[in-house]
Amino acid sequence: MNQQEKQHLLELIVNSSAKQQGDFSQTSALVCQLLQEHFDASFVSVWLLTTDPDTTKVNHDEHLVCSHNLVASQTAPSLHHAPDLRQTNTITPQFFTELRSHRYILSSESQQQSITHQFSDYYQQHGIITSVDVAIRINGHIEGVLSIEHCEDTKWLKSAIQFAIQCADQLALTLATRHTYDSNEQIYLLRNATEQSEHVVMLVNTDTGIVEYVNSAHEKMTGLPRNTIEHHSAKNLDIFKTNQLLYSSIISQIRNNEVVKGNLKLKRADGSDYWMNYHFSPFVTELGKHYALVSSYDNSAEYLHKAELERLAWHCNLTGLHNRSYFIPQLERAVDGTLILIDLLSFKRFNDTHGHEQGDALLVEIARRLKHFASAANAIDVARIGSDEFAILLPESQDNSHQALSDFEQVIKRLYLSLAAPSIISREKIEPKTALAVVDIKSVAGLFTPLSCADITLQHAKNKSEMHYQFFNADLLSEFTTNAEIERDLHQAIRGREFELYYQPLMDLKTNQYIGAEALIRWHHPKKGVLYPGAFIEIAEQTGMINPIGEWVLESACKQLNLWQHKDVNIAMHVNVSARQFFSGNLYEQVWRLVTRYRIKPKTLVLEITETELMGDIRYAINLCHELAELGVGLAIDDFGTGYSSMKYLKQFPISKLKIDRSFIMDISSSRESREIVSAIIAMANALNISLTAEGVETKEQEAFLSSSACHHAQGYLYSPAIRVNDFAQFIEHHTTWVPVEH
Repeated sequence: MNQQEKQHLLELIVNSSAKQQGDFSQTSALVCQLLQEHFDASFVSVWLLTTDPDTTKVNHDEHLVCSHNLVASQTAPSLHHAPDLRQTNTITPQFFTELRSHRYILSSESQQQSITHQFSDYYQQHGIITSVDVAIRINGHIEGVLSIEHCEDTKWLKSAIQFAIQCADQLALTLATRHTYDSNEQIYLLRNATEQSEHVVMLVNTDTGIVEYVNSAHEKMTGLPRNTIEHHSAKNLDIFKTNQLLYSSIISQIRNNEVVKGNLKLKRADGSDYWMNYHFSPFVTELGKHYALVSSYDNSAEYLHKAELERLAWHCNLTGLHNRSYFIPQLERAVDGTLILIDLLSFKRFNDTHGHEQGDALLVEIARRLKHFASAANAIDVARIGSDEFAILLPESQDNSHQALSDFEQVIKRLYLSLAAPSIISREKIEPKTALAVVDIKSVAGLFTPLSCADITLQHAKNKSEMHYQFFNADLLSEFTTNAEIERDLHQAIRGREFELYYQPLMDLKTNQYIGAEALIRWHHPKKGVLYPGAFIEIAEQTGMINPIGEWVLESACKQLNLWQHKDVNIAMHVNVSARQFFSGNLYEQVWRLVTRYRIKPKTLVLEITETELMGDIRYAINLCHELAELGVGLAIDDFGTGYSSMKYLKQFPISKLKIDRSFIMDISSSRESREIVSAIIAMANALNISLTAEGVETKEQEAFLSSSACHHAQGYLYSPAIRVNDFAQFIEHHTTWVPVEH
């Protein structure tokens, strides 16, 4: 073939639409066809490397593990089938070294036969005698191979090999064109994706400080036109406009190859606020230019959601005041100032009587009044710290004169009267009743927590006859110190078994026989002697120690009842249960275990709880009482008449006994009102077929009235005080006739 024919073939390749469009497969097919015809070759093929021979590892046979794909091939018409691609995945490094150095490998040349020897099996299988492998290179990097193979001995001229190299170069150009198209397409796709992104994407040249690119999301977020940002100084950005120090700091960190991120509250062009999350990532181009890729987005929704979660975490949803979780840490940090604790008296009763909707309305009204006071008094904080408890923290007064203290007391009095002022709730006039405790924080600092002091002060405020507010003073401090000592000693008492049960008998007024005993706890204090429940039970309830104490009382009483029943003493055991123990969640399991272990006869164990405590959770209490009744355990309402239990709920309890509070029995002889109340309670109990016991009976006159009024049972000093178990055994020996316990 002369030079003109070769030039014609090259022009066919160069001018082909496939090459112009960068279609490597079609161009390879064209080259294979033209070269097969031109060289009358048996096989012509183009194959591309899919792994890089420069980075591929050599295996133990000193071969490169290379992958390659057949792109196009052409077989002589005289042959029936095309040969397989050289499926030798392991190729010696010399093969690629030779191609890289000389561009081609000719199998007939003696110096290159050692390289092509690795393909001997392939040659022998397909009858190939000579072959030329030409490298397809881009910038010296081998991308693939053009192979021309003959099944007869063929002499290759240098001009022919040079023509094959020119064809391989055209393939390389086609491949480069395809890479360029692919790269441009990828750039287009990336830019289009960036433009469609809701996040702001920006390129800042950190050498010049110029914003070289910003997508359209920036204008949507900030309201600033794109042309005022792109190709302008980064100092014009919202994030830096009012904070040039931040600009210097971020640029400095980026130049130290640090990633910078954060959140800022900014203003849009229209003046509205928004929160922006930003992220600066430094990088260096191949030309050594320093850039920062900036991504940011409007995270106002996230911030507002977080703020809402914090508000819910630290605020009372109903009143809008801070809650206990927020207030207590503030109080714990305070070393001076004043704590005011406010309790809404009889709120539970109001809630039950008027309904929760009106109860909530009352709480909101009290909170409104406290906010007004707190604002006027420049309070540090005001909070709702309990269901019906509020607290105010006031700063320390700079004036400690006697007059200032007197004026402050007047402020507290006005606050009390303000809270007590009538309010219209659901068209009904309501007169709130509150109790206030005032504690000077500095006076108790280092001794007790202000809130603990306020709690005991509040109890004194509640017990006042008229103005229910109380300042913490030296007397209360002494009482608090005593209570703190009792609390400390109670821990040792529980561990050291310093408690003992005393028993007070219950008299049947009809048969004049003793039919039961109430178990009453006594504490043998190592220093203070025998302490009655009034000295420590309330403290035990406040600290939660009432539960282990109550469990001990219940088990000791059941154990004693078991001993009596073994001696055929038919007597009922009454045991007081605190509200905390009753609603603890494990009272049923404890009673079931004790009744089973000590084989308590039905109806002989009676649990006593006050009616006020019983109304703490009506649904739970009713269910628990029915479960206890199924175990054969009786239920007595203690101190009946002093609470506010509803007859509606009272009928739903499986009550076996009501115990009339001693306050009604004490003045039966002198008070007509007390006699009428007692008579009414007796009539009600008889109507409901409930057993009745009068507490605190001390005189024969009281006993006579109760007997004539058909009261069933009585207990009190007239019969016997609470006595120790041995004394009780001697006491009952004098009463040989025992009546069976009522079933």
